[in-house]
Amino acid sequence: MRHRSLLTLFAACAVLAAPLALAAGSGGSGSGSMPSQSAPAYDPTVDYNKGTDAFASGKYDEAAKAFKKVVSAVPKNPQANYLLGASYMAQGDFARAVKPLEAAVRYDEKMVDARRDLGITQAKLGKAEKADEQLGALKAMQEACGGCANAAKIGEGIAKLEAAIAAGPQAQGAVKPEVRLAAADTLDATYVAAVSLINEHRYEAAIARLDAALWAAGPHPDVLTYLGFANRKLKRYAAAEAYYREALAIAPAHRGALEYYGELKLERGDVAGAKAHLAKLETICGFGCHEADELRRWIVEGRSSAS
Repeated sequence: MRHRSLLTLFAACAVLAAPLALAAGSGGSGSGSMPSQSAPAYDPTVDYNKGTDAFASGKYDEAAKAFKKVVSAVPKNPQANYLLGASYMAQGDFARAVKPLEAAVRYDEKMVDARRDLGITQAKLGKAEKADEQLGALKAMQEACGGCANAAKIGEGIAKLEAAIAAGPQAQGAVKPEVRLAAADTLDATYVAAVSLINEHRYEAAIARLDAALWAAGPHPDVLTYLGFANRKLKRYAAAEAYYREALAIAPAHRGALEYYGELKLERGDVAGAKAHLAKLETICGFGCHEADELRRWIVEGRSSAS
């Protein structure tokens, strides 16, 4: 499958009134038209941004309330779960921090911060065995990493967790979060750079940029859709499906996510699933749209793998 050119997005982003005002475009071989937008009924990025602002200002109770709303709407979002847990930690409420930190690790097992802070929380609660589990996971990550870009961060996380385990539950008190949140004013540039990398077929690099955008914006359906696309191109189908599903949970009428997910279903031999997505697009588009046309073409041609 050839990704449609998105050069029009570059010009549009220069005049956006809010970050990521444009949605992800088609995954097919279109003519470079503007990506489609399908706004969610509830926009979790609003509360996410409230949470990050409060978090950066040290207003951790307000941050926790905002992130709790996001997690209620998008329970599998690792960033919001982590920040909710970190907000509780900053208030010294370690018992409440456990569940969201566990969720963050469940949905992103490579999130160093989440594993470190989950281990510290367990150590604070006197659950040494559970703290050791996270320490072991971090050490396994360190061994697999070698000299990777995350090596220093993993090493620092191990050292901090070991210190917390050694201190034990008697070392109570709030834990100052070590979270470096991306500035909101960098979001558009990060997103545009990610789209450019996708158009260059540099999917690993695009994923890194999109992850940064996800931390800055929260669970935005456009970012999630492109994360699904990039992972799909790398044949990480389970990860791609998870991103598409999350995008559609937020914005069920997101045309780009519906088309991409339909194409993924077709690649995996689920013709009925692809046709179901086409039916949804035809209902949403009314008089037609590129996403429906492209997915219909894929189905007619019987495509079962990306070209």
